[in-house]
Amino acid sequence: MAAVAEKREAEEPSTFALSLSFKDGYEFAVDFQHTGVAELVVDEHPPIGAGRGPNPARMLAAAVGHCLASSLLFCVRKARIDVRDFPVRVEGTMVRNERGRLRVGELKVQLAPEIRVEDRGRLGRCLEIFEDFCVLTQSVRHGVKVEVDVAPQP
Repeated sequence: MAAVAEKREAEEPSTFALSLSFKDGYEFAVDFQHTGVAELVVDEHPPIGAGRGPNPARMLAAAVGHCLASSLLFCVRKARIDVRDFPVRVEGTMVRNERGRLRVGELKVQLAPEIRVEDRGRLGRCLEIFEDFCVLTQSVRHGVKVEVDVAPQP
């Protein structure tokens, strides 16, 4: 087990990239630069934008909800529990910080995997550990370093 931990520490960070192309108003098209993944339109909601796509707060909520659901689903499947359906609901609360700027203050995620009654007792271990394996949720909870570079083009 110690050898696995040492190997993980020695691994280089994994990287990824995506790009956004300006369309109009506050609308951008996101190219995830991943084969088979369609472009996604993102936009601010009225009155600022036209609302032609999800805004950043909704994208964050969707990403956290998907990450948590995927993490729980992975564990449940390893436990050989059949999931018939898996509704997920995420509610976000926008708050103003001390400078009056809007921020995502809270995300409440409700996961409702549909499983057989006789399998519910086997969920215990998954419920204990799944959040810790959700890459995005744990990153957001502990803060993510964001480096910004602005390079105006002629």
